[in-house]
Amino acid sequence: MAISGFQIAQVRPGVTTTVSAFTASMLTQVTRIVISNTTGTAANASVFHDDDGSTFDATTALLFAKSVPANDTITIEAQSENSGIGISKNGQIGVQSGTASALTFTIYGASLNLTLDE
Repeated sequence: MAISGFQIAQVRPGVTTTVSAFTASMLTQVTRIVISNTTGTAANASVFHDDDGSTFDATTALLFAKSVPANDTITIEAQSENSGIGISKNGQIGVQSGTASALTFTIYGASLNLTLDE
C-alpha cells in the first residue's frame, strides 16, 4: 500500500542547475515524489536529499540523471507507513532537470510535530 501525504512542494526548474525544491521547517516525512515530463523529448531528472545543508551532488543523490520519457511521469514513493524519506528541520530536497522547463517535480509528505517529554 503506497502512502501519499499532502503536497508540500512543487517546482518546474527553468534552469539546468540544481534548485532547492523544499526546505523543512520541522521534521517532515516525504512519502512521494512525482516527476512529470510535459515535453515531446526525454529529459534527465535528478533528486537530492541533504539533511543538514544544501549540498546537491553525487554524495546526496537519491535519483541521478534518470531519463524521464517524453510526455511521461515517474514516481518515487514510500511503500508502507513510516518508510518515507525523513527530513530534519532545515534539511532540503534539491531537484535538477537536464532540460530547462521540461520537468515538474511535485513532492508529497507530512510534517511531524513532535513533543519530547523531559
